[in-house]
Amino acid sequence: MLRWTFTIFLCVIVLSASLPWLQKIGLGRLPGDVRFRLFKREFVLPFASTILLSLIALAIGKLL
Repeated sequence: MLRWTFTIFLCVIVLSASLPWLQKIGLGRLPGDVRFRLFKREFVLPFASTILLSLIALAIGKLL
């Protein structure tokens, strides 16, 4: 359980850092992604994008 929590947390950090590049291909704007502004800063929590990319990585891992 702790390993999965750490993995999801790490994926959220990586996706948040690469969000400007990923928005060009459509990720980061899925219905499950949360965006909000606080003190003139925009915060993004890409939950749906993380799940989508995890499923894609799982499928690739199963094929290899």
